[in-house]
Amino acid sequence: MSVQERKERERAARERLIVATARELAEQQGWDAVTTRRLAERIEYSQPVLYSHFRGKREIIGAVALVGAAEMAAVLRAAASAVDADGPRARVTALARAYLDFAERNPAVYDAMFQLDGGLAFAHEETPEPLKDAFAALLETLGEVAGDGVHPALFTEAFWATLHGLATLTRAGRLPPEDTDRRVELLVGRLAVV
Repeated sequence: MSVQERKERERAARERLIVATARELAEQQGWDAVTTRRLAERIEYSQPVLYSHFRGKREIIGAVALVGAAEMAAVLRAAASAVDADGPRARVTALARAYLDFAERNPAVYDAMFQLDGGLAFAHEETPEPLKDAFAALLETLGEVAGDGVHPALFTEAFWATLHGLATLTRAGRLPPEDTDRRVELLVGRLAVV
């Protein structure tokens, strides 16, 4: 291995450490607690080292969002494939539950993905691949239940928006969490054409 390859590997490892530490701190104390000073202290690097990877908190939020999107895509695909033999309705139900569970278990990551400004483009050619893949993970299952004459991507956007609303309102205490399964059944029953 060349010196350059070693340096690139070390740089990538430092970047992963910064992102993981920011995520951990945000999950524990909220995004307001994530500052370059606190991150530098936690990872035992100077602030200039942090700035050599990220120009500021906005880019760190974006990096956490990209990692979260990749994780969410994997979770959604695993949930849908776990019940694949049970048919489309079971896949959509599993997907919806997995989405809501991911949002509940990873509130800071979910905020980085959908609530905070991480400097990422959505629904554009410039959209980073992990975000496109997370949407594709939804589309793969939801597209098959959109119904005749309904554009699968538009149906997926509407279903996703509903899931996002459920996740956000439940987390804010506006919807009682004990009714989540009933809401999912209602959503799938009314929107999924099987």
